[in-house]
Order: sequence, then structure tokens, then C-alpha cells
Amino acid sequence: MRGDLLPALARLRDDLRAVSLDLAVPGAEEARRTRDDLIAQVDDYLLPRLSQMDAPALIVVGGSTGAGKSTLLNSLVGSVVSAAGVLRPTTRRPVLAFHPDDLEWFEGARILPGLPRASGGEARPGTVQLAPTESLPQGLALLDSPDIDSILADNRALAGQLLAAADGWLFVTTAARYADAVPWEFLRAARDRGTALSLVLNRVPEDAGREVPAHLRRMLQDEGLPEADVLVVPALAPVRAWLDDLASDAQARAALVRRTLRGALTSLPARAATVESAAVEQLSAAAELRAEADAAYAKAGREVEVALRSGSLLRGEVLARWHEVVGTGDVMRSLESRVGWARDRLKSLVSGRPAAEDELREAVENRVEGVVQAAAERAAERTARAWRERLAGRALLEGMTGLDRASAGLKPATEEEVRAWQAVVLDLVREQGASKRATARLASLGVNGAGLTVMLAVFAHTGGLTGAEVVVAGGTSALSQKVLEAIFGDQAVRALAGQAREDLFARVEHLLRREAARFDALLDVAAPEAESFARLHGALNAIRRAA
Repeated sequence: MRGDLLPALARLRDDLRAVSLDLAVPGAEEARRTRDDLIAQVDDYLLPRLSQMDAPALIVVGGSTGAGKSTLLNSLVGSVVSAAGVLRPTTRRPVLAFHPDDLEWFEGARILPGLPRASGGEARPGTVQLAPTESLPQGLALLDSPDIDSILADNRALAGQLLAAADGWLFVTTAARYADAVPWEFLRAARDRGTALSLVLNRVPEDAGREVPAHLRRMLQDEGLPEADVLVVPALAPVRAWLDDLASDAQARAALVRRTLRGALTSLPARAATVESAAVEQLSAAAELRAEADAAYAKAGREVEVALRSGSLLRGEVLARWHEVVGTGDVMRSLESRVGWARDRLKSLVSGRPAAEDELREAVENRVEGVVQAAAERAAERTARAWRERLAGRALLEGMTGLDRASAGLKPATEEEVRAWQAVVLDLVREQGASKRATARLASLGVNGAGLTVMLAVFAHTGGLTGAEVVVAGGTSALSQKVLEAIFGDQAVRALAGQAREDLFARVEHLLRREAARFDALLDVAAPEAESFARLHGALNAIRRAA
């Protein structure tokens, strides 16, 4: 094995951790389990073992509740190192038996770096109890693990973690339970990880001494484990002989370690490919959900744009304020020949009656805010409805409140943006009025008056209006156009209105994008990033090159 295998494995572990698979898509739970198993095996076995190839071989004694793991361990070492009894679960903490001269290997981080150690006395749950014994030879250690089917979730998780850290498994089962589902989940995991495996078949009745072991071997064959040893108890001799062979033969121990290492490394690409495939599924599901949100808010943007361009924004308070100051008849007469008079009327609006200016500005602000709010409400409702039609989206929205409505912060944010837009319009007017020709004419109306007129010119089109509204809106549009042309010229007016309109559209788009970001945030947490998938793919290639 090449020297760059260790950094390649560390990179793979880190990249696996970075792959989020929390979207509810078919196969996600299995993929998460595979990802977590890979991370545990790299952390708890591959990296420590490859860093210290001369460390003692670690055999984990595992199995179901009441299978006799602790009794077997005590019998093999000739003393009580692991408590056995009728209360379940009996093994609440791992017990590690080894020769005293191997203590240095197990005091530190050789195995399960994250678990604390205890020597003597009663160790607390989750702590590895060290049990030095002269009954075991140097170079071989036995670890009694909690029950794989313990009623305690922490015990089950710890059992799986310990099995992932082993050079080999001594898996204990009984004639009554060897076909149970839970043990076979672990046996298949051993197969998938490439772990060396021996089974101890305990409590076999005399009249089933041939039938049960033969059936177990057939099951192992069918499950892709033909090389697994089957050691039949109550006679302890087969297990003792198996252990003595390992104890007396350093080469046999090294071969067992190499076999498990080779199997683990060989299994990595296929198992990681499961995670890769799941990441692709998650990315696809996330893209579909993002597309639903993007489409809903893009439609909202188009709705706002249509409202702004159509003239419908002039309904209600804006139209009333304009009509109050100018009047329909006066507007139409001014269009015929009295643009100067109309300009004077506007001047009185913005200079002689300061309150009217504020009222018109406020009316414009409220009207824009209302249009944006209504469009955002519809977009939120459309997005939530579309997401609930998909399994992944429905799971993300579960327990969430308020996402089918516009956010509470939209109204103040819109008001702030409209005020900022109004300030931009006034700045544009000032810039256009900087020439000597325009300065004098602008003075007759004022920057505020011209700015308000530009704002009305942005909205005042007759589309979407009916009856008398058409007359007033049409008059407003024409009057605004003529007044501004009298000050700046027709080309400058078109540029002013265009810049003002585009600036407002950009602000509306920003507001709606912020609203859509509430949905994006859910996906950002649950779905993998495209880059994490690419990094994982690269890490796998590095493993293939280094192994």
C-alpha cells in the first residue's frame, strides 16, 4: 500500500462528512447509514490500523442479547473479566481483555479514539473497561461488546461502532436465534466491510447437532459469506483451538489483519458509490424544489411588472391625490395649449402645499408595497403547495409555519426600498437638470415636483384601467410627459423614465428573491452541495490510486 493512502482516507472521511443527505427521497435512510458506517470504519479502524500495523490484532466478541458473549470471553481467558448474568442487557460497557505487555497499545487512541478508558473498578457506560490478563498472548486482544439488539439505543450504536473497529469478529449466536433478522444485518455489514468473521453457534441441542450448523453454513453461503468459520458450542474446544491458532502464530494474526484491511479497502468504492448515487438523487430533488420556488417568485415578479407598467398602480389613493390637485378637465385642457399652466399647478402641489407632496409620495409607496405584498403572498402559497406535492418538499415543510405567506419583514423592507427608489429618482432629476438650459426650467417646477412627475410617468399608462380612470390616467401620462419634455427634452425624458422604471424593477426583484430565500434556506441545510459531491468523487479516485 502506498504512503499516500492515509491522507487519501482522511480526505475521504472529511468529504463523506460534508455530504448532507437529509432530503426525504427513496433510499436516503440507507445512504445515510452507509455514509455513517464508512466514516466510522475509516476513523475507528482503517486510519488507526494503517498507522500501526504492528498493533495487536483486535477480535470483537459480538452478538445478540443472552447469546453468551460474556460467558464465552470469561471461559476463553479463564477468569471473570466481563460480567454475565440474567439481567438484560448484561454488558453495558465494552470490556477489553489483552496481555499486560500490550497495555501501551490500548491506553491511548489505538482503537476508538473517541471513547475514554477505565482500569479497575466499575466503568461508566460508554467507557472501555481495560482488563489485562496473562491468559491471552501478546499480540491478541478480545473485546466484549454490548448486545447488537439491546433495548438501549446507545448500547446498539456502541456495538456497531466496536464491530466497525475490529480486525475480526467472533460473532456469538444460538441455535434458537441464528436466523433472526438483526444478527444478519450485522453479518451482512461484515461482508460489505470485508471483515474477517467467525461464528460461534451456542446452545445447540444434541438432536440438532448436525442439522442446525449445516443450515447456518447454507445461509452463510447464500449471503456471500462462504469463508466464515462456524464454531459449535457447548464444547469449547473448537473456539479454544481457533483462538490458540491465532495466539501461537504471529503470521496468522498478520494475515487476519491484512485480510480485513484488504476487504475494507476493496469495499470502499462500491459503498461510497452508494453515497454518491444518493447525493445525485438528493441534488436532483433539491433542483426540482428550487425550480418550483424560482418559478413561483419569477411569476410574482412578472405580476408586479405588469402592474407597474399597466397603469393599474394609479388606482386608489395615487389617482385620488392626483385628481384632487389637477382635476380631469383641467388636465385635458392643459394638454391642448397650457403646459406652463399645468407646470404651475404641479409647482403649487410640491412647493405651495408641502403636505400634498408627502401625501402623494406616501400614496405611491403604499401602492407599490401593496402590489409587491400581494404578489409575494401568491408566490409563497404556490411554492408551498407545489412542495407539498413532493415527498421531499412535504418533509421539509413539516412543522414549519408561515412559509405559505409572505414574511413579516416584507412590508418594512418594501417601504424602505420604495423610499430609496424615490431618492434615486430625485438624484436622476438633479443630474438631468444640471445643464444651464434645464436648470432654469427645472427651477420653475422644482426637483421634488419634477421627481414626482417622473414617478407618475413610470406608472401612468392606460392598460388595465377602465372608464373615467382611463381619462385621468391618460391625462396624467400625457401631462407628465409634456411637462418633463418642456424641462429636459423628449430624449432625456425617455431616459429618465426608463432608468427609474428599471431601478424599481431591480428593487422588486431583490425583495422577491429575499422572500424565496426562505425556501432556499431549507434546501441549503438538507441537500448536499454540488461541490461536496465533486469532492467525494475526487476522494474516491485518490483512494483507488493509493490502495
